[in-house]
Amino acid sequence: MPLKVPAFRARRILVLGLWLAAVTAAPAQTMAPAPEAATGRTAKTLGTAQRYMAAAANPLAAAAGREILRAGGSAADAAIAIQLVLNLVEPQSSGIGGGAFLLHWDEAGRTLATLDGRETAPKAATPERFLGADGKPMKFVDAVVGGRSVGVPGTVRLLEEAHKRWGKLPWAELFAPAIKLAEEGFAISPRLAGLLALEKNLSRDARASLYFYEADGKPRAAGTTLRNPAFAATLRAIAQRGAGAFYEGEIAQDIVATVTGHKNNPGDMTLDDLAAYKVEERAPLCGRYRAYTLCGMGPPSSGAIAVQQILGVLATRDMARLGPGAEAAHWVAEAGKLAFADRALYLGDPAFVSVPAAGLIDEDYIRERARLVSPDRAMGKASAGSPPNKRALLLAPSDGIENGTSHISVVDAAGNAVSMTTTIEDGFGSRLMTKGGFLLNNELTDFSFAPSEDGKPVANRVEPGKRPRSSMAPTIVFDAFGRLYAVTGSPGGSQIIGYVAKTLVALLDWKLDPQRAVDLANFGSRNGPTELEKGSEAEGWKAALEARGHEVRLLEMTSGIQAIVKTPEGYLGGADGRREGVAIGD
Repeated sequence: MPLKVPAFRARRILVLGLWLAAVTAAPAQTMAPAPEAATGRTAKTLGTAQRYMAAAANPLAAAAGREILRAGGSAADAAIAIQLVLNLVEPQSSGIGGGAFLLHWDEAGRTLATLDGRETAPKAATPERFLGADGKPMKFVDAVVGGRSVGVPGTVRLLEEAHKRWGKLPWAELFAPAIKLAEEGFAISPRLAGLLALEKNLSRDARASLYFYEADGKPRAAGTTLRNPAFAATLRAIAQRGAGAFYEGEIAQDIVATVTGHKNNPGDMTLDDLAAYKVEERAPLCGRYRAYTLCGMGPPSSGAIAVQQILGVLATRDMARLGPGAEAAHWVAEAGKLAFADRALYLGDPAFVSVPAAGLIDEDYIRERARLVSPDRAMGKASAGSPPNKRALLLAPSDGIENGTSHISVVDAAGNAVSMTTTIEDGFGSRLMTKGGFLLNNELTDFSFAPSEDGKPVANRVEPGKRPRSSMAPTIVFDAFGRLYAVTGSPGGSQIIGYVAKTLVALLDWKLDPQRAVDLANFGSRNGPTELEKGSEAEGWKAALEARGHEVRLLEMTSGIQAIVKTPEGYLGGADGRREGVAIGD
């Protein structure tokens, strides 16, 4: 059910009002040097707009969203158009062959709703799906490539449901930008070209090879015009007949044939699986951070719970005083260890496992967990806690593997907002392309490969009809008076949680504008080593963290955060300089 977002009336005092007025003005830009200067990432200009704004991972997709907003479309309309274009220009990350989570803020009704368009396991799936003949978990790449990894896609049903609830423009009109690009062509971006050059398995699929590669087998170069008439035909069918055109009939038959027809690694999806797919409305998961309310997606996503747990631990510290640096990284990493320990044990599809969601973000529970953090010494690997409302259970922890995604942030002229994280899981998904011109996901590899540990079942094991655990963390932030303040989220697999937490601290504690907040060096921990972004200012914190006992790893941490912040003058937007996105509006 949609959630009314209340103001914290007890906090409505003059001092807070004066403080909040300063916060909601244009955020400060003086806390840290521009990260792109240190890392070589693309320097991007802070986006500004007075009426509405769209932020997405590719300029063509963001432009499609702005086009819809200019035509009087809603935030939901713009998000739909953006997603369809992303299927073309960023096919490695998301598309109609995958799934998504969507948050929607209704400004007039003051309500927040969340829709779960996560993929589901086929009815024939068993817990042993990703075990080899020896009874041991398969290698990730062996599980991914082929039909075995493909979940029943949810994105098209999600887009249709969002339009039914919050759309303003005709459904078919939202398909026009993507159809035009598919037919007339678009230039392959440097990022897509670079990923094609690194990819080892996509060219083995005949349809994908014809589309993405030259006759000599080399990947098409950046700037090459790519046309996809098959996808244009798919979009026309959905535009004319609705989501039913995807889940039944020729498109559905082709999906099933593609999944089950793989020579080496076939899947078991059926037409009944596709026809039975339903979007689930979930209760928004909201918690406080200082004077703000943070809202996100509940299970089967672990994103909102983990982000709120991390920030709950940080709420016990004066993060504004610390600013970016080794000490802040210590606290963020230790909080991340605690959050990921709980995530590994408790999180899964709530239709299959009892998830103590409210207990995991209970303020007293988080304060108790925060006492485990030493200001001077790293804790090593954390253990899961015992949150309130936990039912008796005998489960084993399981970390799991997650990879790529994309994120969309939109605010329309009426003040409605969408935060949507969308995915086909690994880069280029299952490496299977349909006759309809789109790639299929490998989302089932987000399940735990081992169904049990030490004789105990894991919460995120494969089961028929089940939705795999996710780390996607689309987030909407409200100020102390219940007003929309920020819309954000990121791709990045299980690192999404740390990316979003960092961005929120940068926005809310360090008062960085959204461009500097998303570009700030990434850092954190997933209950293992403390991870610092290679080539960023965070490298300079390594020695200080090691002195506190942290095992530090320098990694490529390629987030792709989009963030929009509401100010008295309009909107400020940031798109992560590590990728090709932009935040634009009027």
